[in-house]
Amino acid sequence: MADAYRFQQSAGNYYYPQGTQPQHPRHQIIRNSTPPNNTRSPFTIDTPSPSRSPDSHSPAHNPYAMFGSGPGQHTRVNGAAGRGMQQHMGIYNYQQQNSHQQHSQQHSTIQQDSGTHTSNGGALNHHNTYSSGVLNSTTPNFVPASLQNGHAAATRGGQMTAVNPHWAEQVKHRKDAEQANAAAQQGHTHYWARMKAGENRQPVATVPDTQEPESDGDTRISNSNTNAHFQKRQDWVDVDLSGQGLRTISPSFFTFSFLRDVFLGSNKLSYLPPWFGELRQMRHLDVSHNQLTQLPAELGMCVLLKTLLAFDNQIQSLPSELGSLYQLDILGIEGNPALEANEVEEIKRDGTKSLIKRLLEESPMPLPPPDRIVIPLTDASSLNAHDQFRIFSFNILCDNATREQYNYTPAKALEWTYRREMILQQVEKADADIICLQEVDVDSYNEYFRPKLAIHGLKGAFWPKARAKTMSEKDAKVVDGCATFYKSDKYILLDKQLIDFQSIAINRPDMKGQQDVFNRVMPRDQMAILTFFEERLTGSRLVVANGHLYWDPRYADVKLVQAAILMDQINQWAKKYAKWPACTDKKAGMYKFADEVDDAAFEPAPSMEYTDPTQLPLLMCVDLNSTPESSVYQLLSDGRVGPEHEDLAGHSYGNFTRDGIDHPFSLRSAYSLLDDTPHALTFTNYVPGFTGVIDHIFFSSNALEVVSVLGGVDANYMKTVPGFPSYHFPSDHLPLQADFCIKGRKEKKQIPESDFPPSRRDRRD
Repeated sequence: MADAYRFQQSAGNYYYPQGTQPQHPRHQIIRNSTPPNNTRSPFTIDTPSPSRSPDSHSPAHNPYAMFGSGPGQHTRVNGAAGRGMQQHMGIYNYQQQNSHQQHSQQHSTIQQDSGTHTSNGGALNHHNTYSSGVLNSTTPNFVPASLQNGHAAATRGGQMTAVNPHWAEQVKHRKDAEQANAAAQQGHTHYWARMKAGENRQPVATVPDTQEPESDGDTRISNSNTNAHFQKRQDWVDVDLSGQGLRTISPSFFTFSFLRDVFLGSNKLSYLPPWFGELRQMRHLDVSHNQLTQLPAELGMCVLLKTLLAFDNQIQSLPSELGSLYQLDILGIEGNPALEANEVEEIKRDGTKSLIKRLLEESPMPLPPPDRIVIPLTDASSLNAHDQFRIFSFNILCDNATREQYNYTPAKALEWTYRREMILQQVEKADADIICLQEVDVDSYNEYFRPKLAIHGLKGAFWPKARAKTMSEKDAKVVDGCATFYKSDKYILLDKQLIDFQSIAINRPDMKGQQDVFNRVMPRDQMAILTFFEERLTGSRLVVANGHLYWDPRYADVKLVQAAILMDQINQWAKKYAKWPACTDKKAGMYKFADEVDDAAFEPAPSMEYTDPTQLPLLMCVDLNSTPESSVYQLLSDGRVGPEHEDLAGHSYGNFTRDGIDHPFSLRSAYSLLDDTPHALTFTNYVPGFTGVIDHIFFSSNALEVVSVLGGVDANYMKTVPGFPSYHFPSDHLPLQADFCIKGRKEKKQIPESDFPPSRRDRRD
């Protein structure tokens, strides 16, 4: 996903009063050594504050001093005064993620104006009487010209040797940290807030904490995002507490989970609390020039970090959890004597990425989490055991997962031989009567899961995606699809059907010739399978849909159309299944041999009859790639999405966009029964870019009752894992499990005919 957009606004040209005589704005002198930004709009007297430059009566007393820094003047950041930490905090926003690099490039072109500096030397001349620490405006591109550019380094012998670009960047960052520390030593705090104040003019639109602002083009990590949208405008996302003499950090600081850049350098910190793991949106962390002896392992949760600077501390070793920081470009650890011999040399030789990868692969396997608990919803003791059954649904993440797509996971935990064994263990542990798996490739189904599960008396129905038909037999082996397994000693498979969304869409009479069908629906070959069962003993019947919808949040209309086709097909087949003939041979298709069946105990009831398709018990185990707020979920749970819905706006999908979409079934999500309780499920898909519920088990509430569901993952364990898959969770999805009971049907009462004596008229006759 692309990074969060910015609200763009003009700041006007910078100009400064010369002398004490008031001057017309057009006669103001621009500082010669700092050319104005050519992207700024021309300044006019109508330019509103805070973008407006100060007039000739500004409290600023020299060309490079901060204006409006006195008490009561411009103490808000983008109008956000009073939000969060005001006292002694420098806050600013970034225009670009690589702002450090941009500023470093500008440093080399800016000439130092010696006539405008005070005795502070390297530090910016500024007022030190500001009260809030929140800085509004200062010279945006000004730093001393003596700053090293980092393109060469001196050896111990004093000779200059060329270094690689990565190490040159490391050197530049350390020089910047030294410059900030020198300013702090002279009493000039909030160094970075002043340096970046020019960027503070443009507020940032942030995304929810569960959204991934950037994924470097990683389609797999983003594949489960629902319809992404920006929830709110965040007026500040960065904080500068450098040079404050801090010895500890308040826990309330970590409630600002939206923070992106955090500067804590040049303090007296000897310890970083584990709550740093809560700052999951952080991109830049600077803790240089403190008294740290270690970095918290919880920093490994901040997988969006690009830059981690810990120069000149007393750090003894690096935690292996830092191996999860797969996006880290700069790890600044020079100046820590214990790390100089190995880690620093490795960075100098091979770069930060090499060190991070080594930490990841050498990290020990963590302790497993506690077992997920089964949450009862109904007293099972009062129910007929023969009418109860368990269903298990799991998107197993097919074998195509690569190192680049899940590079926060150790290579061993990503190996398919390891993951498939973990998947099989979870399936066997569930001991479900019906198992619905998504993303099962052809080869894994035929060569692994089908023979392994047959040992437990499970049979399967499987179809791959439509593209497999156009491939060679060898290439088709890696195509994934959906597989439904069932206990053959409990159920008879009466029918199975493939629901190919693209094929059905292009062959619908009402959709022929429509461009949206050909351009948006047809290229996506997601599918579902429909199975129709009869319980051998009770004779009750059950329809099970197992499906997987398209992932891309930009195609919400496609997902809605796929869901509509799925419901339409279920309705059509349910009409046929309601009239399906009775099953005569209840022992047919069992894995057990005939002589192993106890004829005395096996007394099956006749096949149950249904007069209406909605009377059939219906289960849907689907990876909708859609959260409960989506139109897809609305369709399944409410039974209708109108043609005016925003996901259909501007598209043409035949009757769906003309009349709306509906279905006749009374569906409800089994896990929705946990909503507004302490056990509410918070996610089924967990990756650094997304955390949310997109996998669902829907059931027909008029025919089925939920007995229990499998709860979520231990909250404490989740604080140590930046994303799935991991050693203990072999997929980026969470398996779902629910126990159901078939409700007894209420038959219409037959009103007996009245036995009255014959009437007079009858006696006359």
